[in-house]
Amino acid sequence: MPLWTIHHTPGIFTDTEKHRLAARIADHYEQIGLPRFYVVTLFHQTRPEDFYVGGEPTPAGVRITVDHIARSNPDRESRRRTAQWIKSMLQPHLEGHAALHWEFHVDETSEDLWMINGIAPPPAGSDAEKHWAASNSASPY
Repeated sequence: MPLWTIHHTPGIFTDTEKHRLAARIADHYEQIGLPRFYVVTLFHQTRPEDFYVGGEPTPAGVRITVDHIARSNPDRESRRRTAQWIKSMLQPHLEGHAALHWEFHVDETSEDLWMINGIAPPPAGSDAEKHWAASNSASPY
């Protein structure tokens, strides 16, 4: 379950841009085999006077945390590719903002600590997970 939490100051994303970015994020994970509904993207607008970098208010800032639970990167090279993919996805949405401070990080959490609708997700690549992907919903298996 990728969870993208995007904290941003006002004026960074329009509602249309939020939808476009969230859909693009979900597209990527679906292309690598995850059920689309595993992907959750949350946008939190934060006032500049509540967004501090280095102890100072930031007039234009974006801070993103990505939690990966359904899958994890097995080695340094795959983690590097993941970071580059995230950068390439975000950059077009952020590069037009002057003096913008933006950063992200990815946490990888044990899938043993994850449930959807009270159900532990099926094993990666299993027939049950493929059924979840096809139906785009959780169901007992």
